[in-house]
Amino acid sequence: MRKAPTPDGVNISRDEFGVPHIRAEDLEGAYWGMGYCHALDRAVQMCLTRVVGQGRVSECLDSGPESLEIDLFFRRMNWSAKTAREVGNLSPEASTLFSAYCRGVNARFEKSRPWEFRALRFKPEPWTIDDTILLVRTTGYVSLAQSQAEIEQLFVELVQAGVTDEQLESLFPGRLHPFDRARIEQVRVGRARQVPDTMRWGLSDRRMIASNSWVVAPSRSASGNAMMANDPHLEINRLPNIWVEQVVELPDDTIITANMPGIPGILVGRNDHVSIGATYSFLDAVDSWIEDCRDGRYRRGADWVAFEERHETIKVKGGRPVEVVFYENEHGVLDGDPNETGSYLATRWAPAEGGAASLNAMTEFLSVKSVAAAMQVVRKLEISFNWVMADAEGHIGFQMSGLMPLRSPAATGFTPMPGWDPDFDWSGWVSGDDLPRAFDPTDGYIVTANNDLNHLGAVDPINMAMGDFRSRQIADMLEAGPCDEPHFREIFGNVHSRQAAEMLTILRPLLGDTKTDRELAEWDHSYSIDSRGAVVFEAFYKQLIEEMFASREIGSDVIRFLIESSGTFVDFYAVFDAVLQAEASPWLGERTRSEVWKAALARTDPPDGVWGDHNRVTLTNLLFDGKLPRFLGFDVGPIPLAGGRATPHQGQVYSAAGRPTSFAPSLRVIADMGKPGIRSVLIGGPSDRRFSRWYKSDVQRWRQGKLKSLRRHGAEDPMD
Repeated sequence: MRKAPTPDGVNISRDEFGVPHIRAEDLEGAYWGMGYCHALDRAVQMCLTRVVGQGRVSECLDSGPESLEIDLFFRRMNWSAKTAREVGNLSPEASTLFSAYCRGVNARFEKSRPWEFRALRFKPEPWTIDDTILLVRTTGYVSLAQSQAEIEQLFVELVQAGVTDEQLESLFPGRLHPFDRARIEQVRVGRARQVPDTMRWGLSDRRMIASNSWVVAPSRSASGNAMMANDPHLEINRLPNIWVEQVVELPDDTIITANMPGIPGILVGRNDHVSIGATYSFLDAVDSWIEDCRDGRYRRGADWVAFEERHETIKVKGGRPVEVVFYENEHGVLDGDPNETGSYLATRWAPAEGGAASLNAMTEFLSVKSVAAAMQVVRKLEISFNWVMADAEGHIGFQMSGLMPLRSPAATGFTPMPGWDPDFDWSGWVSGDDLPRAFDPTDGYIVTANNDLNHLGAVDPINMAMGDFRSRQIADMLEAGPCDEPHFREIFGNVHSRQAAEMLTILRPLLGDTKTDRELAEWDHSYSIDSRGAVVFEAFYKQLIEEMFASREIGSDVIRFLIESSGTFVDFYAVFDAVLQAEASPWLGERTRSEVWKAALARTDPPDGVWGDHNRVTLTNLLFDGKLPRFLGFDVGPIPLAGGRATPHQGQVYSAAGRPTSFAPSLRVIADMGKPGIRSVLIGGPSDRRFSRWYKSDVQRWRQGKLKSLRRHGAEDPMD
């Protein structure tokens, strides 16, 4: 293959940790270098993500039935559509920089093709800006906004299972309007089903998807500088890591970034002036409408309107193509066939057709010099995140981003709305100025941990937040200080569960003298890998959930599925905890809370061993997914995982779509804004090349709770 030229003034090297350093005369050269390095270090990852997002797994990689299901999901979401329009909406600067990025990617593609692609007889197409927009959409929904869609879908299934209005209100207080039970009961649920058909409601004995970030002001930091820390909790049991680190050295600035292959710029990191960290906000940008359908049309006021039909052909490697039709209207994609008379859900995600605004904002952020300016930039992003920022002048800030729909005053966005009534259509987007934000708060710190931050905005974008246990634990530790790198690392590794501590205040008076009872009574609420109490408490907690919610309408099999094979109790455990801890609840029936808790305790039969024996992950290669013999070295582990759902160091392991997954710190970053560089670690390494020394070079450091220094060549260590 032709050797691609390196643009003038661009030089690429690695530091002692394998992290690429891109020296460039300007941002255009820097973006070329970021693209080249993404393709050099993560070609398989970025191309695989693109193929999945395009719905072409069956065509390019594998012809099995699971691949077809993946393709059907992504074709239904249709994120590869209307990207050309978004490319046209890019600012001149963003267009120039992202074009340079694509040239860098393709220069590497032309120079070398990974051996995995040759084995699969797959040749990746040239990278385009359209592909980056596709990845922005895909990563913004999968495992993030997807959780909101799933809990809203679960609500529909609870209604259809016969869960009473009183029980639903106790689970989702203040969110049940508009609520037309009869209409929801008539909805025909198709591929969007949360609980699979094999877990049929009520027929088994007729019983019933986090991150931390914080910033501290100079008044609280040991160095007298503003500081930022971030540890995004994402799936960690895949190699390579979702994040890739890069250092960009410009004549008058240094950009140190953790970004994602295919998406250049700063997602987590800093320039010389401002640092930034991110957590998911749980802004509700997903809504559903009930569509009244017949003869391929849907009711709109007094009229019947034809759906827009989208015909897709899914090519199958070595097989016959699959033809599929999707029906769309202003409310999104229909979950069903409108030619069969009935009620169906149409669902829409606000950023589904966007991308340009996000890329423009990412470009602007590279040159911001203050927290105030950074807040103005990040609020333009279409994807929902909580951003925390600290600058070299000592300011700190928080800004939520994301497209929040302007809804009817009669709608919360949680329950499905009547599609035939135009009053329930979206009428635009809430201004970023009205989303939650904070600047230089008087207490000198800001913490985000996927908790409810509605009180910091003029609107309430969050319908379903995670519990606030982690945010409260982190805030207390920051209050105690000293706020320096060792203390921040201590916070990263903290495995104390406030959730467990609060539940034990209810449980302790009910404990007897059995071995299980004594182990619970003596437990210190720690999810360390050598904790026995964490094993016993988790066994009790699962029994308590089943005892409380496994009613005549919702069978035990369904509850076990939701616990073990979905993100429901991972993302939204606080919703269910409120019912578990309530002294009076329609879920109790004729029993008292004490009777339910005692019954769950009596059924608790914890397995032997400590937490690390049961809570462990194996890091499997993203492409081969554990199918290759262990001695070949593509996989790492199993690794005992400390932490639980409510500890600052999360360590959650469960199944999703039939495969193991996890939530744990995928990346850790600390920036002191009075010093150059950052301290960081990721669980993995810079490269997705199995035979590279950088394939898993950070794993041991991550396990030991250590950090490495990333800085400009010749700069001092940021934490010296």
